[in-house]
Amino acid sequence: MSSRRTFIRQSFYTAGGIIVSSQAFSNFFIPKKPKVIIIGAGFSGLAAAYYLHKKKVDFVVLEARNRIGGRVFSYPIDEKENLIIELGGEWVGNSHTRIQELCGELGLYLFNNQFDTHLIYKNQYFKNNEWDYSETWKKKFKSILENYEKLTQADKMKLDKMDWWHYLVNNGCNGRDLDIRELLDSTDFGETIRSVSAFAALSEYAESDEKNEMDLKIRGGNSMLAKKIAEKIGADNIKLQHTVKRIVQNIKGGVQVYCENGQVFTGDKIICTAPAFAVKKIKWEPGLPANQVNAMNELQYARINKNPLLFSKKFWNDESFDMVTDQVPHYFYHGTKSQPSQKGVLISYTIGEKAAVLANQSDAWKADLIQQTLQPFFGDIKSLLEKQVNYYWGNDEYSHGSYALYGRGQWFRVMPVLKRSHIHTHFAGEHLADWQGFMEGAINTGEEAAEKI
Repeated sequence: MSSRRTFIRQSFYTAGGIIVSSQAFSNFFIPKKPKVIIIGAGFSGLAAAYYLHKKKVDFVVLEARNRIGGRVFSYPIDEKENLIIELGGEWVGNSHTRIQELCGELGLYLFNNQFDTHLIYKNQYFKNNEWDYSETWKKKFKSILENYEKLTQADKMKLDKMDWWHYLVNNGCNGRDLDIRELLDSTDFGETIRSVSAFAALSEYAESDEKNEMDLKIRGGNSMLAKKIAEKIGADNIKLQHTVKRIVQNIKGGVQVYCENGQVFTGDKIICTAPAFAVKKIKWEPGLPANQVNAMNELQYARINKNPLLFSKKFWNDESFDMVTDQVPHYFYHGTKSQPSQKGVLISYTIGEKAAVLANQSDAWKADLIQQTLQPFFGDIKSLLEKQVNYYWGNDEYSHGSYALYGRGQWFRVMPVLKRSHIHTHFAGEHLADWQGFMEGAINTGEEAAEKI
């Protein structure tokens, strides 16, 4: 079967073959190991740094934020109870082998973080074993997934030009089935399924198990992996609050990176792991190719708002509780699963336009909305609310979104262009991974960029 991963690798070497070959040729004549400047201390940049560290290659990591981890952001919502929640990257899938290997290598424990999904639909509450798709649609969707292996490359490119909503409708998904697919699938992609490439969506569901993405979490918070890698590579090799504003690459060799704080760094190669929005803000000399800039301008990042709510007791009475709703809060899940305490956190997770609406409201407004949604089925929960925090990734200064979203006609056209190296710079990040939105993808692309060097 030709998978997304197979295509990405083939398209990279096809589209960027001249650049790759010339890079390899020039690298052959470097008389010493190069000095590498890594832009970004998220999981992609840290993974690249750790790879280079093991190869004894000199590097420095430049990070604009005042912390490491990037879009992985563990937060102690109750320090006394030692309750840690994730404001950013949340899940490790059972198939995410590289991050699991790193956790084992660095002594981090992964615990089960799977959920059994409940549903609120048309003002009715269904427990996890009380709802499902119709038998007709389940049979149809099973046949769609089974036929995926038979798709030709032309079939896949045709699919990419259609959005996921139209594909479902064209294949007989309607009524309640379509409503629930919209709710569940938009939770995966961070935006309405009318914005998602049908190929990107179908391939994700066909090439992965139904519960093979939201399986595990790192004990103590996912940011523990960033911390452990930083300890290995040396904290002095990571420069926080160093926003890159200008990059000069000399065709014959050598790079200079200028930061807003006046610091200048000189090296031989660059690994740029910043999200597309941040990359565009850098002044590149020579400039990025026009088609690469256009690709960055096309790429959207999902608008996701996380509103963790700390309650004095876990009124949902189920460690594995999550729930999708057809109301504004959209999706709830137990954010402190397997963390021993009488208290617990439900995270209200909203996407797209819903996320933008909630982000602009006061805590009191959000608390009233949560009460309105949950009270008919769980009683008075507002009196149990002790604290809430909020993070809207749509307003994030560096990414302006949570993770990349490939829309109609973008997977086969935009992705290969974004992956191309530019003179002495290799690009990495979750937006260039097999699957968007996962820590595994960020790590994979960071290590792949380091391997090229």
